[in-house]
Amino acid sequence: MRDLLELEDPAEYARSHAGHLIDRLVDFAESPLSRTEQSCLLAPTDLQAIKACGVTFARSMIERVIEEKAAGDPRMASAVREQVQEIIGDGLSNIVPGSEQATEVKAALLRAGMWSQYLEVGIGPDAELFTKSQPMSAVGNYAAIGIHPKSVWNNPEPELVLLVDSRGRVAGAALGNDVNLRDVEGRSALLLGKAKDNNASCAIGPFIRLFDSSYGMDDVRSANLDLLVEGVDGFVLEGRSSMREISRDPADLVAQAIGTHHQYPDGFALFLGTMFAPTQDRDTSGQGFTHRIGDRVTISSTQLGELSNEVRLSTDCPEWSFGVSHLMRNLAKRSLL
Repeated sequence: MRDLLELEDPAEYARSHAGHLIDRLVDFAESPLSRTEQSCLLAPTDLQAIKACGVTFARSMIERVIEEKAAGDPRMASAVREQVQEIIGDGLSNIVPGSEQATEVKAALLRAGMWSQYLEVGIGPDAELFTKSQPMSAVGNYAAIGIHPKSVWNNPEPELVLLVDSRGRVAGAALGNDVNLRDVEGRSALLLGKAKDNNASCAIGPFIRLFDSSYGMDDVRSANLDLLVEGVDGFVLEGRSSMREISRDPADLVAQAIGTHHQYPDGFALFLGTMFAPTQDRDTSGQGFTHRIGDRVTISSTQLGELSNEVRLSTDCPEWSFGVSHLMRNLAKRSLL
């Protein structure tokens, strides 16, 4: 995949090379095999670094502030949410990050004692960019997705993922689940790595849609992502994330990730962030949503397909055991290196 995305026209190259039908995805999705560890799709990335942007939507930005003010305690979320929204309101959604207006809002929030590191990356000049996962560690469609066993307040994050080559050109897009541990990150933003990068905590799929005349960045900018969480307890949660509401243009996020200041020789996958932060109560009034083991999370888009994963503890998911050294030996064994 790395070499395919480095070509001048990956979509045309893929179109001009005939393959053979393994199975129809719709048939596989309806088969019991798709619910087993042995029968799932691989993530459609290989050597790419896996990066992510945070706080790119005003709605999720407010929820990050709430997590911080509640110190990761879901019991405090409702009261803090009311306090924050009373001061901030919904006006942040129309602010251009880094603009003069954003600077004025920052000054006002500082005076009110409500400034936050999440507001800094939400409306300040610099986007939040972090390493979500390691190359070849992401899971694909129908695989189990992991929640750290120490977390008691967590949620899925349905996102659009850009595939960027080593020159900074966007070659395609996919769906992704940037699993979020709200209590861990809420205790301290310095725990972001622990909150984001765990076994099977990053899902990408079902495939990469390569850019061509029928699909490109303007389609990314107008995309709608639907989320469905179905619990074994009968709980159902639905949500929608619209890329039209993103605070920073996707091209700007790519430019902040790669340039003369940072290179990616094998390219990278870039999660663009989500506006979805569930507040619907699941167990206790005022504590909002958190996953239960066995939840089925389905993220879908009319132009990118459907990504479906079952929630487990990261300690119960298949261990990541195929790294770069294993890849090198595999390629050498097949005389491809």
